[in-house]
Amino acid sequence: AGTRSGMLSAVARVSASVAARGLARGASVGLRATSRRAMSTVSLSFVDKDGNATVVKDAAIGDSLLDVAHDNGIDIEGACEGECACSTCHVILEEHVFEDLPEMSEAEEDMLDLAAGLTDTSRLACQVHVDAGFEGAVIRLPDEITNMLD
Repeated sequence: AGTRSGMLSAVARVSASVAARGLARGASVGLRATSRRAMSTVSLSFVDKDGNATVVKDAAIGDSLLDVAHDNGIDIEGACEGECACSTCHVILEEHVFEDLPEMSEAEEDMLDLAAGLTDTSRLACQVHVDAGFEGAVIRLPDEITNMLD
């Protein structure tokens, strides 16, 4: 019995050591990820139908415009929660921003066909991801927007 309890004690020490190293490594990775994210942001603006602008100084590169809008209190619905199954997150982009984006999918095109106030530079905010080209961009919400979640 003494040998078994000694083995269990040794296993517990090794497990605790491994866990502590893993936690420390995870913490440092988390710090690096946070630092990298802070350095990987752009400043952009959302303009509502009344012309009121909200400047977002730290839109994370890689986040969808819908997530950036929601994280910053912008009144945009996104009823399907970013699944490209509605057109409630319709936004209007500046031409230079629109031109630099990857082509939209057929699903996004189909959903945009249902959007009110469609323009040549309309996209769904859930399908557009922030990149460095969004620095200083102005994203307009269409005049016909109605947030059914209010």
